[in-house]
Amino acid sequence: MAHTKRFGGVIPILVTPFTDSGQVDMSGQLRVIDHLWANGATNGFGVFGNAGEGYTLLPDERRALLDATVRRVDGRAPVIVGVGATGTRAAVESCRMAEGQGADGLMVLPPYYLRPDGEGLMFFYGKISDAVSIPIMVQDAPMLSGVPMPPALLARLGKEVENVQYVKVEAPPTAPKISAVVEAAGDSLTLLGGLNGQFMIEEWERGAVGTMPASDMTWVFCSIWRAMESGDLESAWNTFQRALPLIRFELQPGLGVSAVKQNLVHFGVLDCAAVRHPTRTLDAAGLRELKALRSVVGPVWRSCP
Repeated sequence: MAHTKRFGGVIPILVTPFTDSGQVDMSGQLRVIDHLWANGATNGFGVFGNAGEGYTLLPDERRALLDATVRRVDGRAPVIVGVGATGTRAAVESCRMAEGQGADGLMVLPPYYLRPDGEGLMFFYGKISDAVSIPIMVQDAPMLSGVPMPPALLARLGKEVENVQYVKVEAPPTAPKISAVVEAAGDSLTLLGGLNGQFMIEEWERGAVGTMPASDMTWVFCSIWRAMESGDLESAWNTFQRALPLIRFELQPGLGVSAVKQNLVHFGVLDCAAVRHPTRTLDAAGLRELKALRSVVGPVWRSCP
């Protein structure tokens, strides 16, 4: 059966809150969802992405978090589940379980331990597609996975693998990659951006229909997106430029999640900014830098009461 929900607009990646002792803070997760919804995230939520520390979670924690997220969202918007299993069978099972728990879509990294060639990737995504009935979003993130996926391969996946309908393009430079995939794939794929929205305007101008940033600047990203869709690019650029120093700060490998959580603590959404190893924690100087950046973003940043 064809899936009817379409993904687009600003779809933030949910952080996973932890307590000081390192346990999952389930009530904190629900507050994050409520906060993002109130700040404009009505197009969907990403779960277990890189910005959500999905790589640190145990299987039972993933199941409990997804159950709680699906119940809280309650059908109001799509829930897209990140899957990063390194084996085909494990990936298939993870995707099947996520669909069974109510996921509306799957954001799937390619295998990144033994990196397959093009035919291997066709087999990998084909097996997942055979096992599920919801859309698959290929996560094209070679800086993370080490797996390059050229436009011709992505186009072939979209044309030949039934449930591969989306690509999240995170292969710098992302804007030219968007153009190349659009040219190669036509209407067989729908493209979204990532990397905390750093080139979201250029990506949109080249054919991307959405972006999937971190959880703390949802109001900012939604404001930019609304301005673009209304044709007010000047306003979109003005807001983006005001937010750019913080966007850049949060793109530091291993440190961005800590900054996102510190901002959510500042807004009163989270009680604790703890991260799990190997995610790194901002040092005292980093916390001072982050505080200064919040004042720079200032007027374009609205938090939920």
